[in-house]
Amino acid sequence: MQSKATTPEQYLAELPEERRVVMEKLRKVTLENLPKGFKEVMAYGMLGYVVPHELYPKGYHCDPKLPLGFFNIASQKNSINMYHMVIYGNKEIHDWFVSEYPKHCNSKLDMGKSCVRFKKLDDIPYNLIGELLSKITVEQWIEMYKKMLKR
Repeated sequence: MQSKATTPEQYLAELPEERRVVMEKLRKVTLENLPKGFKEVMAYGMLGYVVPHELYPKGYHCDPKLPLGFFNIASQKNSINMYHMVIYGNKEIHDWFVSEYPKHCNSKLDMGKSCVRFKKLDDIPYNLIGELLSKITVEQWIEMYKKMLKR
């Protein structure tokens, strides 16, 4: 369920209270752990964290008008989801996350390519997400992205 909100604050204000509390905590963890250079935006109807055009003018290759995406969080119909492009594009970080997840959560990992779904709102591994976000600088993400484009 994509939001039409134009600011993160508007997005959060539209959520039911139980979801808003969780999303506010996720946003706080994200902002506290996100390396310098990434920017918070509304992207694809979700809270997005991107490489701004000032740092990577080419933007997202499918639509260069859009900044290069890095991380998103969203309240969906049946879950809170996070979308982390590095999990999809970096086997080492993917494998680290998959092996660490059971140490932080009682629920089974529900994961797609870059998407992790949290159906139990009280079982979100905030510390693990913070650690995941801090693993890649904006410069490292740009270099990783360029390499992926060359494949």
